[in-house]
Formats: sequence, structure tokens, C-alpha cells
Amino acid sequence: MSIEEKIKKLDEMNERAHLGGGEARIERQHKAGKLTARERVELLFDPGTFVEIDRFVVHRCNDFGMGEQKIPGDGVVTGYGKIDGRTVFTFAQDFTVFGGSLSGAFAEKICKVMDLAMKAGVPLVGLNDGAGARIQEGVVSLGGYGDVFLRNVLASGVIPQISLVMGPCAGGAVYSPAMTDFIVMVKKTSNMMITGPDVIKTVTHEEVTAEELGGAVTHASKSSVADFAANSEEESIQITRSLLSFIPQNNLEDPPFVPTEDPADRSEPAMRTLVPDDPSKPYDIKELIKLTVDDDNFFEVAPLYAKNLVVGFGRYAGRSVGIVANQPAFRAGVLDIECSKKGARFVRFCDAFNIPIITFVDVPGFLPGVDQEHGGIIKHGAKLLYAFCEATVPRVTIITRKAYGGAYVVMSSKHTRADINLAYPTAELAVMGPDGAVNIVFRKELAGADDPEARRKELEADYRENFANPFKAAELGYIDEVIRPEDTRHKIIQSLEMLANKRDSLPPKKHGNIPL
Repeated sequence: MSIEEKIKKLDEMNERAHLGGGEARIERQHKAGKLTARERVELLFDPGTFVEIDRFVVHRCNDFGMGEQKIPGDGVVTGYGKIDGRTVFTFAQDFTVFGGSLSGAFAEKICKVMDLAMKAGVPLVGLNDGAGARIQEGVVSLGGYGDVFLRNVLASGVIPQISLVMGPCAGGAVYSPAMTDFIVMVKKTSNMMITGPDVIKTVTHEEVTAEELGGAVTHASKSSVADFAANSEEESIQITRSLLSFIPQNNLEDPPFVPTEDPADRSEPAMRTLVPDDPSKPYDIKELIKLTVDDDNFFEVAPLYAKNLVVGFGRYAGRSVGIVANQPAFRAGVLDIECSKKGARFVRFCDAFNIPIITFVDVPGFLPGVDQEHGGIIKHGAKLLYAFCEATVPRVTIITRKAYGGAYVVMSSKHTRADINLAYPTAELAVMGPDGAVNIVFRKELAGADDPEARRKELEADYRENFANPFKAAELGYIDEVIRPEDTRHKIIQSLEMLANKRDSLPPKKHGNIPL
């Protein structure tokens, strides 16, 4: 065979691989409102940068008529490319080939790019759209899942792992995305579930649709399985590209630097009146965050879940940070089970990847109630406390208003090794709010007062003046500086510059035992 004939054969094989399951199945994929695996890859990477690996791999199963059904690539596109000029590995499941089901060869392809991503020290993005284990391969496909799961765990905290769920993801297939750092789902076309609606109906007699059971909005707002619920596949890919722009390539690198013309010493007069004088009046902490970060660019993570705690990424003087903030506009910013889990996971991600943490505090305490206690608020609240105590990255905390009780300690206080702790003059640091404290401490006096309500107000004002203010904490060194609200951005940047070469460590150990 001549070189021309060999090249012609190569071209034919490439064309066959590009067609996946064939034109008819590609058309069905499009009619379902979904892109093909290769179309998704082209959108994910900078134009012309994707390099495919193992394009001609086929399965090795010859039973159940599979010997005659061998398609190059075997249902998953693997390789690497550039996103904003930085190398990223990917695997993209191809639903047009055997429904994107996983075979032994399919799993080996994924494991190869996971291993290469670890060696190269670059992120891995998985595009999930498959029907689960390939039944014809039996235990071989199950073993393949196990091989992938192991690598998810070994890569955790070493390289960023992002999962895009762009179609069905059921049974054992859900556990690989579940062990990655972030999950992006697509509304109406993607779902994740251990068992489907039919099985649930048979076993528990509950009737539920696939969208209600495991759709994007369900997982982004109720279960916290997903961090983002995108309106389209294109938006899910853009979310992924934006997310990667804030995080480093691996755990040994610093986050990317993005130059800005936003002045480091910019004063923001609007912040002086943003936090209301009335401690019971709500305000939107996201407005405050956007006024302080570079170019008003705040990238929120998990915006639909546990809205009383806001987490996300921003930049100060071009450097990426993770931001954790109580949200007074939702449930008064109280800490509960859901937001404790949300915050703990985000803090640990930032710490694993050298991303400084900025914490904005306005918290009245932990949410009381039988449901919270029986649901394990003690253990779940301890997750957030554990995460902050464990973190060794630069940490700057700003108390904007309330910081009461144990929640004051939990929210990156000086006692949990926060580096710089700042407070506004409006800050109130105390065991509890003035109203609660007065009711307990002066109960007998109020009972015998001629005008209990008037006396209560006097006592509350006195408590606020003498105890629930930042100056007492500043006297003790728990607050490093009481600042003007309009100087917040400048003070944060000063602190981060000072902490740029911070060194901190944990006692030697294999790993801690976080209260899971």
C-alpha cells in the first residue's frame, strides 16, 4: 500500500470517527436540543487548539452482537487544548455512540487523560452525556467506573476538576461528577439520579418526573449536587471558561493574574450608607461585594442554594480571591445546615488551590429550631468552622454589622487563624443581640419597671454602646482595625499585598477527620 493510499485510509478513519454514531443519530441529538460531543469540545476550547487522543480506540467486546458494532473512539472524545491560552484536558461522552455508555476501552481513554492531566498539572473538564455502564460488558464496565472514581479522588486537591452534565447521568455514572470540584448542569436537557422515576414508582409508589427528580434546577437549588444551572449548553460552557479564569492550573501554582485599571485605592462613598443603621434592616451583600472587587466583577458559585450565604470568586488588584459572605437579604444571613455545608466546601476548595479568602460578616447566629437540631446543625456547622480553622491561605475578614455568638467565631474570626480582621463602625460583636441580652440579664428589673418598654430601650442602647461595638474587640486585639466602609477595597488590597508570601502550616498528619 502506497503512502497516498495509507493517507487516504487515515482520512477515511478520521471522517468515520468524526461522524460518531452517524448522521441520523447526530440529527436526533440536535432535535433533542443537544450538541454533539465534538461540537461541545470545539466551543470549550480556544479555536484550533484541541488535540485529540485515542481517536481510533474501539471496544473489545464480541458478545451479544457487539463484535460487528465497532466505532472509532467508542463513544468518548478525549484530548487537550487551550482555554484562554492555558492547557486543559477533557473527555466528552458521545451519546450518538451506544448512548454514551461506558465500556472498558471507554474507561481506559478517560483514565489516560486523567493521568496525563495529573502529570502535566492542568485542570480536567468532563462533559457527561451517557446512559451509564454498557450492559454487554458486564463487570468490565463496572471496573472501568471504579478506575475513574479512584483517579477522581487522587486528583482531588491536586488539579481542578469540573464536570458538565449535558444529558443523562444515572446510576454509578453520577459518582465521578459528584467527586469533582464543580458541577454545571443544563436546564431541561440534563439530569442526575441514582435511580430513575420508574424504579422509584415501583419501590416507593412516588410519582415524579425526571426533571423534578434530578434536573438542573432541582440539584442547583435543593440537593446542592450542582453548582450551576445553565439555560443552554453554550451558557454552561461559558460558565466553565469563566470559572477556570479565576483558579490556578494546579495546587502548586498561584491563581492567574488579570491586569486591571481599577485603582487599588479607589474609595467608594456609596458604601457608607449601604449598611443600614437599623441592625434589623436587610441589605444585599452582593452589592457591597461588587463595589469592592475589580471592575464590579463577582462570579457567584451556587447562587440558587442556601442563599443566606454568598460564595464566589472576584479579584483585587488583579489577583483572584474566594469570597464568603453572610447575606442579610435572605433569612437575615443566619447560619444553618445548608449554608454551612456550602461554605465549608468552598473554603476548602480555595485553600487547596492557594486562593486567598475574603470573608464579609453580618451574622445574627445559628438558626434555631427542632429541624435544625435533628438535622445535625452541630455537625454541619462544625464543617464550616473546621474549614476555616484548617485554611492556611491568606485570610481577610470584614465585619460589616452583626457578629453574634458562636457564629462570630465560625466566620473566619481571629481565633480561627484569620490574618487580618477589620470592622466597620456599625459592627456589633457580642454573645447575642442587645434585645436578647437585656431580656436575660435584666429580666427582674424589667418586670418591676414602671415603663418596661422604655427601660428596655435604654438598656439595649447602653448594651450596644458599651458591649456590642467593634471598639471593645479592637481593645482586645480581636479586630486589627476599625475602618470607614468606603475604604474597604483599599484595606483588602493592602492586606493581600502584605500576605502575598504568607507561610502557615498544619501539624504533621496523614489528614484530619472533618465532621462529614
